[in-house]
Amino acid sequence: RVQSVCLRLIVEREMEIEAFRAREYWSVTATLANARGAEFTARMVNLGGKKLDKFDLATQQAAEIAVQALTSRDLFVQSVEAKPAQRHPTAPFMTSTLQQEASRKFGMGAKQTMAAAQRLYEAGHITYMRTDGIDMAPEAVAQARDEIARRFGKDYVPASPRIYKNKAKNAQEAHECIRPTDMAADPDSLRLAESDQRKLYDLIWKRTIACQMEAARLERTTAEIGSKDGQVGLRATGQVVLFDGFLKVYEEGRDDEDGDEGRLPQLSQGEATGKKAIVPEQHFTQPPPRYTEATLVKRMEELGIGRPSTYASIVTTIQERGYVRKDKNRLIPEDKGRLVTIFLVNYFRKYLEYDFTADLEEQLDDVSAGSRNYKEVLSGFWRDFHAAIEETTELRITDVLEKIDEVLAPHLYPPREDGGDPRLCPTCGKGRLNLKTARSGGAFIGCNNYPECRYTRPLSGDEGDAELSGDGKLLGHDQGDPIFLRAGRFGPYVQRGEVSAEVPKPPRASLPKGWAPDAMDLDKAVSLLSLPRPIGPHPEDGALVEAGIGRFGPYVKHNATYANLPEVDEVFTIGMNRAVEVLAAKLARGPGRGATAQPLKVLGDHPDGGSVQVMPGRYGPYVKWDKVNATLPKDVAPDAVTLEQALELIAAKAATKGKGKAAKSPAKAPAKPKATPKAKPKAKTSGG
Repeated sequence: RVQSVCLRLIVEREMEIEAFRAREYWSVTATLANARGAEFTARMVNLGGKKLDKFDLATQQAAEIAVQALTSRDLFVQSVEAKPAQRHPTAPFMTSTLQQEASRKFGMGAKQTMAAAQRLYEAGHITYMRTDGIDMAPEAVAQARDEIARRFGKDYVPASPRIYKNKAKNAQEAHECIRPTDMAADPDSLRLAESDQRKLYDLIWKRTIACQMEAARLERTTAEIGSKDGQVGLRATGQVVLFDGFLKVYEEGRDDEDGDEGRLPQLSQGEATGKKAIVPEQHFTQPPPRYTEATLVKRMEELGIGRPSTYASIVTTIQERGYVRKDKNRLIPEDKGRLVTIFLVNYFRKYLEYDFTADLEEQLDDVSAGSRNYKEVLSGFWRDFHAAIEETTELRITDVLEKIDEVLAPHLYPPREDGGDPRLCPTCGKGRLNLKTARSGGAFIGCNNYPECRYTRPLSGDEGDAELSGDGKLLGHDQGDPIFLRAGRFGPYVQRGEVSAEVPKPPRASLPKGWAPDAMDLDKAVSLLSLPRPIGPHPEDGALVEAGIGRFGPYVKHNATYANLPEVDEVFTIGMNRAVEVLAAKLARGPGRGATAQPLKVLGDHPDGGSVQVMPGRYGPYVKWDKVNATLPKDVAPDAVTLEQALELIAAKAATKGKGKAAKSPAKAPAKPKATPKAKPKAKTSGG
């Protein structure tokens, strides 16, 4: 329910961006100087005695006329106004605001943020991290105020404690805010080894301390400058911090950074200003930005959708299920996500309405409070939902496809450079392209002149994607080798060179999760093909530390220790300090309950049956056969050990344990055929 509405937000934002048409406009700024030669910048706000609106200077010609009007007139300071202002600290963190701020300041995803917060909570450093509350326990407030006075002085402590209350209508304030358990424990004193935990604790500690500090006092100055005839006018603004207050510790991040305003030089009414430079500047309106995890969580909070404590799982799930991908920290809908959303909006619209979801949250709150019967809520929901399902069963698939095809047309069939019909089949030149479904599931674009014309391509409007199913798309050359992007059984991949008698298996690398084929270029492909990437020798033992991408995602490796990385991009940028931190944290956590280690190398079969493998261990690599584990000597590298060496180690280990398993195996060879029909338990039956 909530995931569908969340996905709708992302899809509709993408449709807004695609429908957007940029509009040109111009602005004029002037570098001026006061009587003492101190320079400052002012923006033109009046022309011809009228206030300039955003699009009044719509062309370069209009901007040049404005520049000429300024150049030909003497300018004077008409008024100077200074106003005092205050900035108050922000409330302490709850789950959603912690996720938003970690995303803005560190680029951390919601899942990554919650994982680090979970470990801080388990270590006893912070309070419970899944909370909608922003109130703070009285003893914690008192401790924070004492710490502020001790560190910064009494001027930074307000006369009375600051009290915060959550204004979100769907908040369930069962827990207090996210705060340090000990206000005196600053980030430096804890010495946290893991980078994510260290950054997050620093953020939480500073925000908590700042929320109980004195407000910052500012002075905002506005100077109006113009000509005596009133035909042109400019405005200069500046801001000065008189007392930093809570800003000494913490300043909240912003999704869209504003220009910094500095101090204006001293200006007096009637004072003449010199013109140092007058510059016209061209601008274009920008489409609405794609959501980041932070701005999506903020929007869900505004609409009353979901619970602040569950936002992380919602945003993560729609990515893991392939409805959305993240590129440069922005959320972009996949074709699968678009199809699902358009279908639901057109045939189950009521359940994707933002107010319906928010209203249902309130009903569930009433059930939780005991003021509403849960059976009545479920019955009312199911009655209407069941009727909607019954209606869709009568729909023909062709009708549904036509509707989705119509709504997604701007995305599926983007305008052609030559101005031709984007739906005209590029192969036969007669048929029209439309949305079709495959027998194996999924959807694609095909020609309606089938079977005479068999043209098909993926849903994405990029014609280049159709190349992937054949010889692939040539991305370029590296060291004389062609680098291709191709589509395989298990998804898109990159390949160096072609298959030949000399190179029957050319190097290949699958595209990591979240990497879109249409965003691939030569540099990215070469980086993938060069993995695993050597980082350098470990400072403790000199053994090589590497970064790569495996079946379980991005990792760093040292000897037999593998440690996961939160983001794929970190594989290409991680340095030795960060790698050592991640590896140390992995060793400290241990392998985890129920975790099954993956073999480093499979050497072959034992004479008595069963696989002989090189395994990673807590105290170093070892060889394993059946129930016999033999440690590898320190001078033998896991990659270099042979089957013969492993059999000797296993025999020696078995002899020391008195099992005699390996030593007696030749004598038991005649009995081996009895175990042949039962291939799987063969190793067990030979042990008696």
